[in-house]
Order: sequence, then structure tokens, then C-alpha cells
Amino acid sequence: MSAIGVLGEQRVRPADRVAAARRRISPREVVSQTMTMAWRALKKMRRNPEQFFDVTLQPILFTAMFAYIFGGAIAGDVRSYLPLMIPGILAQTVLTTCMATGTQLREDMEKGVFDRFKSLPMARIAPLAGPMVADLVRYAIAATLTFGMGIAVGYRPDGGALGVLGAILLAIVSGWSLAWAFTWVGTIARSAQAVQGISMMIMFPLTFLSNAFVPEASLPGWLQAFVRVNPVSHMVTAARDLANKGTISAEVGWTLLACLVVVAIFAPLSVRSYRRHL
Repeated sequence: MSAIGVLGEQRVRPADRVAAARRRISPREVVSQTMTMAWRALKKMRRNPEQFFDVTLQPILFTAMFAYIFGGAIAGDVRSYLPLMIPGILAQTVLTTCMATGTQLREDMEKGVFDRFKSLPMARIAPLAGPMVADLVRYAIAATLTFGMGIAVGYRPDGGALGVLGAILLAIVSGWSLAWAFTWVGTIARSAQAVQGISMMIMFPLTFLSNAFVPEASLPGWLQAFVRVNPVSHMVTAARDLANKGTISAEVGWTLLACLVVVAIFAPLSVRSYRRHL
């Protein structure tokens, strides 16, 4: 074999080994690599505590403001408004929190962090799913503080501890699934500011054009039609059934089905769009 052939073979072999290693990644390794990236994201949160400001301050401020400003106008008094409002605040808080997933992803991509990941024999979905697993901690904190602040201002959920826990878990699952949509936005937008702007345009109509803060019957007929098909409305109704009644209604099933559909659509889109940047 000539010297040129040997050198050519040596140049090709490292890339071939990386490609072969990527093809041989097992499901167990995918889970392990995802958890490694989740641990990286948790350490990043610990070193940047400002990432928890929206998680800790928003539930407290929004619960107090909405309760005392709109409670008397909508329900006659604050205490009567809380069973309607707290599940709505829960949905808004978790959905707002999951918007940060796409923004932080775009920031990492702009800083060149993912240039290092692309040279490693790791699953393509791990750098995307890892931070989302870590964000489950943020969703749990936000949901717990929402109910905690609600109880502090007079909310008494008839569903008991199990009903409240079920509503929190449902909110966490919903936030995690919708975060895949914002992750996809993070992979296609040109900047972190663009991700934030697009995410706000998605989140605000879904949240405020729903039954989160007002009874559906009080809305105009044309708006009621949209509210009924809005997935956030199903999530809020399911959370109310769990927290206020302690019942697992059909709305819980519809919400979980919607979460599954969102993940099935946006997880592959996110991975495909992410691969184009490699």
C-alpha cells in the first residue's frame, strides 16, 4: 500500500469510527447521555440562580394580583374566585416557565456549546432532551409555589393533597410536552431574542384565550368556540377537576393525549432541525 493510501485511510478512519459509534448507540445509552446532559443543565442552574426568578416570583406575584384585582369583579369576592383562578395560574406559570427552554437552547447554540457536542459519539436527542429533563425541577417548583400562594390567600382545594398532587403532576407533564414546541422554535430562530418573541406570541393567545381566568360562559360565542378546542382549556379544566373535586375526569385523558401528540410532532422536528446545524 502506498504512503498516500495509508495517510488517506488514517484521515478517514476517525470520522468513520465516530459515525459507527453513533449508529451503535443503544436506548440505554441514549437515556444515560440524556441524564448526563440533564445534570449539566442542573449545574448550570445552580451557578445561575437568576434562572429561578421567573419560577419563584411569578407564581407569587400573579396569584396575588389576579386574586385581589379580578376576584371581586369576576366572582364577587376573592375566596370564591380562587378555585377558578389557581388552576389557571398554574397553567400560565408552567407554560411561561417552559418558554425559557427554547431561549436557553438558542443561547447555547450561539455560544458554540453545541459545536463540541457534534464531535462526540452521542445521541442527537440528548443535548435537547437533557435540559428539558432538568427543567422538570423548575416546573415542580413553579407549580408548588402556585398552590402554596393560593392556600396562603385563602384557597382550600376540596380535592385534598392527592388532588393537588395530581394537578401538579399534570401541569409538569403538560409543560414538558409543550417545551418541545419551544425547543423546535429555538432550533429554527436566528437569535435568543427571536425565540423569546415567537414564544410569547404562542403562549399568550393560548393562555388568555382560554378558560384559565374567566368562566367560558362569560365569553362571546365566537370566542367560546376557540376556547373549547384550546388545549390549555382542557389542561385547566382537568387541573380544576383534580384539585377542586379530586376526580380524574375525561379532561385529564384529553390533556394527556394532547401532550402525547405535541411530543410526537415536535420532538422529531426539533431533532431534525438540530441536525441541520451540525
